[in-house]
Amino acid sequence: MGRGRAKAKQTKVARDLKYRTHETDFGALANELHGQSQQDDTDQLEPEELEKWSDYSDSRRD
Repeated sequence: MGRGRAKAKQTKVARDLKYRTHETDFGALANELHGQSQQDDTDQLEPEELEKWSDYSDSRRD
């Protein structure tokens, strides 16, 4: 009991995903899948932020 609302919402979301037309950027998808990016994310970060989170970075990735 009590699953009616959840199932109805899942059905609504599934129908929406199935029948809605999506504008897919296949170029961006291909770049993401191949590991290529338009720009490096570290260029956008402040030096203080980089220092703050440097302990969590992967040291093998340089």
